[in-house]
Amino acid sequence: MQALLAFEQGPPVAVPARFFLTAPLYLVLAGVLLAFEGQAVFASRWTPAALALTHLLTLGFMLQIMLGALIQILPVVAGAHLPQPRLLAAVVHPALNLGVLSLALGFLQGASTWMYAAAVFLVIALGVFIAASGWALWRVPSTSPSIRGLKIALLALLITVVSGVYMLLALAGGWPLVLDRVANLHAGWGLGGWTAILLAAVAYVVVPMFQLTPGYPARLAWWFPRLVFLALLLWSVGALVGVEWLVTVARVLLVLTTGGFVIATLLLQKKRRRARVDVTFRYWQFALYAVLAALTMALAEGVWPALGEFKAWPLLLGLLVVLGGDVAFITGMLYKIVPFLLWFDLQNRSAIGQPPPAMNRLLAEVEAEYQLYLFYLAGGGLLAAWIWPAAMVIPAGVLIVLTGAGLFLNLVRACWRYRGFRLQAVVNGERA
Repeated sequence: MQALLAFEQGPPVAVPARFFLTAPLYLVLAGVLLAFEGQAVFASRWTPAALALTHLLTLGFMLQIMLGALIQILPVVAGAHLPQPRLLAAVVHPALNLGVLSLALGFLQGASTWMYAAAVFLVIALGVFIAASGWALWRVPSTSPSIRGLKIALLALLITVVSGVYMLLALAGGWPLVLDRVANLHAGWGLGGWTAILLAAVAYVVVPMFQLTPGYPARLAWWFPRLVFLALLLWSVGALVGVEWLVTVARVLLVLTTGGFVIATLLLQKKRRRARVDVTFRYWQFALYAVLAALTMALAEGVWPALGEFKAWPLLLGLLVVLGGDVAFITGMLYKIVPFLLWFDLQNRSAIGQPPPAMNRLLAEVEAEYQLYLFYLAGGGLLAAWIWPAAMVIPAGVLIVLTGAGLFLNLVRACWRYRGFRLQAVVNGERA
């Protein structure tokens, strides 16, 4: 099942580009933090360094790209026209970055002032974004699985934001809080609801389009976001009222539903019509297998809850989901979406008889491959740091810095080349 796309309805390319170019810098910051505070990161998921690192990745990198992509995708895929996309980005982008940096400082320093500042900035950024996109999206009928998925993902984002801000204010103000229970729900809605459902809604479009596969089965595409949302809802009810068997059932349902989507994607990729394996495909393969490993761990923990009591267990699970899965998924998408958006803009600006340059002239495959190899090394370094933190945290941190810097340089180079081709098109148009 593949949606009809209206690329001409998208915002100016500079609107999502500011989010895409900023995000890799948070990989660099995450690597620096890991190199300096690595043993504290691997000591427990609750240490200040671990909390700061987690949110640099999930908010600074992942959420940044997802918001920029949604500003582009909503009018193109769903026909949901955001009011004043330039103004929206001008508000959301700085507020989000100020919020993420304040949050990391608040965790690292244990300072309530930074936490309150983070809450204010994040509420502004995400409140404005959810209000604008919700207003645009809910006026559009759910005529495709992608549109339905986008709506449910946005609702999951709202729940994630509310629970996160509540925890942040509780930590800053010293309110009584059952931290682990609320934090698990917050992570579940953020990673299982917002991220997984949004990535699936986008995958319905980009996997057949860029990887030349058949479309997703209609029944799977329609039911996946509903079942994920239902599982998270049951999990939340069970956790809040203390019904443990309901929590177990909900988590098993979530694992099986997500696993079904991952396996369906792997099967579709085997039927692709493109023989050549590119960087995006390899990123997606890496991510899909990492998520399968994480889902296996989560299923085992659901059957034997004692596994979750091992200190190293949630750390490995988080590494597989966030870095092995989500960061890899999103990076792979960037290597297709950014060159395509730049190419499409050049196509619209090109004079008659002067076609735009090929996308690989904007971002060469070999440049992306170098960064992919750095990502592989960073993944291996993190696994080694999980096993031998004292010896491997600094090398792992350095490799993450290089991975983020490589991605940033590749995207900047693509934008710089786009600028050169755009200026050339202007000159050629004037001569014509």
